[in-house]
Amino acid sequence: MREIKSQEITDRVAQKLIEINLKLATPLCNSLEESLNMEESSLGRELINQLLENARIAREQSIPICQDTGMVVAFVRIGEGVRIIGNGLEEAINQGVARGYREGNLRQSMVLDPIFERKNSGDNTPAILHTEVVPGEELTVEIAAKGGGSENMSQLKMMKPADGPEGIMDFVCEVVEEAGPNPCPPLIIGVGVGGSMEKAAVLAKKALFLPLDYEHPHSRLEAFSQDILAQVNKTGVGPLGLGGRTTALKVNLLTHPCHIASLPVAVNLNCHAARHGHIEF
Repeated sequence: MREIKSQEITDRVAQKLIEINLKLATPLCNSLEESLNMEESSLGRELINQLLENARIAREQSIPICQDTGMVVAFVRIGEGVRIIGNGLEEAINQGVARGYREGNLRQSMVLDPIFERKNSGDNTPAILHTEVVPGEELTVEIAAKGGGSENMSQLKMMKPADGPEGIMDFVCEVVEEAGPNPCPPLIIGVGVGGSMEKAAVLAKKALFLPLDYEHPHSRLEAFSQDILAQVNKTGVGPLGLGGRTTALKVNLLTHPCHIASLPVAVNLNCHAARHGHIEF
């Protein structure tokens, strides 16, 4: 049995949340720079350069990349042989969220009652947690600060199996076109297909955590992801929705077996500031 102190979890979650809100990941900056070569719109190139300059200022002056510092979403894998000493796992993570947003001077955006009072929790908790129990003694936390603008533009559709790949691609493009400038493109797009209504949505969110150089192990699905990306970039939405070819930097697609009568498809959008990090204990 491996023992992990809850305080260590809290400390590292707090540290990681501050880090990802201040420093745009190098692969994202590289992808933005590479997109300048394909962007035909002079305004689009200017906007991409402004995004890169914004990332530089945030990194050098230790200020948030964006005023919306996001809600915290975490995918947790905990081994059956792990015992948390002190607070429970969920409490340890939420204490890390509260501390990170307080010490990092990050905006608190979570409201406790979503329907009536809409009162701010004051510390950006609770986090949205997805926990998986696995064999062994590992504990990993994949954590993200997800902005409301891009999250609000995400959609789920219960499609018919007959809609097939063409229907899925059309749906993704429709979501992007309807979203326009609201999710602050260039986008990272997570697509979840299969399972059930809720499983597809979780898959789409999980797809956003994959690295920009991720290649699906099944070549047919990887090619399909690339085809979707190409079609999205033909929509003309462009950087910040002001026109151009760089509407999305990456499309990641995850699937799960589903009922013979079903084809659930979820599309989760993320702005170019895909703020997520990996914590391994």
